[in-house]
Amino acid sequence: MTSEISQGMAHDIMTAAFAKAAEMGLKPLTVAVLDAGGHLKALSRQDGTSTLRPEIAQGKARGAISMGLGSRALFKRAQEQPYFIQSMNALSDGSLVPVPGGVLARNQAGKIIGAVGITGDSSDNDETCAIAGIEAVGLVADAG
Repeated sequence: MTSEISQGMAHDIMTAAFAKAAEMGLKPLTVAVLDAGGHLKALSRQDGTSTLRPEIAQGKARGAISMGLGSRALFKRAQEQPYFIQSMNALSDGSLVPVPGGVLARNQAGKIIGAVGITGDSSDNDETCAIAGIEAVGLVADAG
């Protein structure tokens, strides 16, 4: 059973996410893959992405890892309890991005072993590509 996201898996996640984006005809994406500790394993920007995209992708994934919830759940919580999410963002030095596109990667036993954050198109499309990348390496995607 997989206990961590390897460098090879991180690369394969990004490749599959970009393939899904191409299939869907999406705008250029940036993909960040984090390990269970919230540390960057891999990051890739397609040509034509704007300069803040790496921080956004990492913020989506970091929020998911930090809170143990996919960023779709964080988005819903931000709508219901904005002061709570603002406080969490302040505690994380502004690095939490509570919108869809940050997806937890779980192993088959349900343990969180990392997260993928994607930005560049609509948040829903970003999330779809993150899920595709995670599932392509045999992990369970948890978008929240």
